[in-house]
Amino acid sequence: MDYNSNRKHLVLPEYGRNVQKMVDFALTVEDRDERNKVAKSIIAVMGNMYPHLRDVSDFRHKLWDHLALMSDFKLDIDSPFETPTKEKLSEKPQKVPYKNERIKYRHYGKTIESLIAKAIEIEEQKEKDALILMIANHMKKSFINWNKDSVPDDKIFQDIVELSNGQLTIPEELKLREARDKDFSQKNKPRKKHSGGHRNDHRKHNKNR
Repeated sequence: MDYNSNRKHLVLPEYGRNVQKMVDFALTVEDRDERNKVAKSIIAVMGNMYPHLRDVSDFRHKLWDHLALMSDFKLDIDSPFETPTKEKLSEKPQKVPYKNERIKYRHYGKTIESLIAKAIEIEEQKEKDALILMIANHMKKSFINWNKDSVPDDKIFQDIVELSNGQLTIPEELKLREARDKDFSQKNKPRKKHSGGHRNDHRKHNKNR
């Protein structure tokens, strides 16, 4: 029996063994023009496997890259795109820089600190107070979601003053939303499981009739 485990390893199994055989055949074509024609035919077959993407420029680029990969980068053709190299493919990706900025209160998050900084810059008092109210309500919601407990408004106000280094003043008679409001209630209540007792009783009743 001819098992797949005994056959040549497929570099990209998603294209199947027949496409790989076509690539192997292209490597044996000596005439460059003819080899280019064979390569274009292979690309057409590969594209037909994904008809909704075959005309997308980025996807066509990917097809030619896959062709190079399946030929072990040995297929010398006139590709419409820059042919990748084995060395380029094995390069390690560049390290993604992450900001390691310190967040004073993690349960509020970095966005709150940015909003507080923005509120400090606002000169128009009415607009500043409106933003402070929005920030305070969001902080209260975040606090409750994190701690699953109620929090007095004074605690939120103290944190705003602290995070603003005393540059924000809480408007008098500022009142935050109640913790029992739906927007603040994020606790996952367990769903009641429907008892099958009534259904079973009904079936038993029908069975005994």
